[in-house]
Amino acid sequence: MNKLSHLDSQNRPKMVNVGEKSPTRRVAKAQAEMFLGSEIMKEFSGGEIRTKKGAVFHTAIIAGIQGAKKTSDLIPLCHPLALNSIDIDIQEKDDTNVLITCTVETEGKTGVEMEALSGATVAALTIYDMCKAISHGMIIKEVKLVKKTGGKSDFDQFAGESR
Repeated sequence: MNKLSHLDSQNRPKMVNVGEKSPTRRVAKAQAEMFLGSEIMKEFSGGEIRTKKGAVFHTAIIAGIQGAKKTSDLIPLCHPLALNSIDIDIQEKDDTNVLITCTVETEGKTGVEMEALSGATVAALTIYDMCKAISHGMIIKEVKLVKKTGGKSDFDQFAGESR
């Protein structure tokens, strides 16, 4: 088992020193699957759900972008990063579920997996907040990293570990 990189030799928390690393292009993609249920999904029209609070998916996209940008404020040992791009996509998966995908890119010394995971999660939480007046039966079912490139290793959930 690999040693946890966020612990020092005395098992105290530490921020990883990336000072000696060379910057590389780093991309991470995360997804959150969310059960909305038929009551909420019947409000789905033209690629959007509209509620009294406004356009749900558009608001969730903006919130997800903000969530990715604020990752180092939320997770104590994450490095603050200059992000090149953040893309949030929300698609109807079937008649009761949506799939939220967050892709983040940077040129840097550390990866953007946590930013992608944060963006997908905050977008899902925003959908929950905006639709809870219709139903509290929503479930954020799964949040996962599906792909990352750059740094020491690449990962693709659908191809397994590589490189």
